[in-house]
Amino acid sequence: MQRVSSILSLALILIVAASCSKFRRIEKSADWRVKYDAALNYYNNKKDYYKASVLFEQIIPIVRGLPEGEKVQFYLAYCQFYDKLYLLASEQFKTFYETYGRSAMAEEARYMYAYSLYESSPNANLDQSSSKDAMAAMQLFLNRYPQSSFRDKAIEVIVATQEKLEKKGFENAYQYYRMRSYKAAIVALTNFKDNFPDSKYLERTYYLVISSEYRLAEQSIYSKQLDRYKGVVDHYKEFVDRFPTSTYLEDAEKMYGDSLAKISKSKNNNL
Repeated sequence: MQRVSSILSLALILIVAASCSKFRRIEKSADWRVKYDAALNYYNNKKDYYKASVLFEQIIPIVRGLPEGEKVQFYLAYCQFYDKLYLLASEQFKTFYETYGRSAMAEEARYMYAYSLYESSPNANLDQSSSKDAMAAMQLFLNRYPQSSFRDKAIEVIVATQEKLEKKGFENAYQYYRMRSYKAAIVALTNFKDNFPDSKYLERTYYLVISSEYRLAEQSIYSKQLDRYKGVVDHYKEFVDRFPTSTYLEDAEKMYGDSLAKISKSKNNNL
């Protein structure tokens, strides 16, 4: 068994070596057509996108302006996409539709440019600049091709990206609350409400604004407490009008009632 295993291992090594040797010979060929045909074979039949991309990159300067140039540029972009080099792929797809704007593949390239940006975007807990770029690019695609066969997929990307941006926006605002930076939390949470008026985090955001205002009032100097307790009352009224059956209502009512009592006490002291 050990001998059979050794023979199989040796055979595998020889096959890999022969394959690499063949690829090196193709790489060194002076005939761009040899590289072109081999690259198509690697791409279509062997699904070896790395080797295909190496050969496509070598011949791009030669075939630019030739009928083969369009296919080379398009396939190179897909090679990088399949190899998960999404930012490189996005640039290649962009280069394609800017160079071959009248091509039958230009629509797909514009979609894949936006989709590659989407795939390159990080998880919601990281910076979302690339997510915003992806969503903007996908919206531009839909504006340009409203009846595209990629329309449904493009909408899915926009919705998914919007949800990711919502989550990031809420977590950023909530971070101030957790750090007990209540003044900053009020600003951040209010901005979140304005930027995402239909968010699934909206009910909690309204409640956190009340809580932030209340806690800020409690830790404020006496001269600023009255206005901040009034802020609690105003935020509570807005909250209860919008979410009359909220799970946060009982806690919000306690802060509202205490704020009214503090306001009344302050007025009596000033009589």
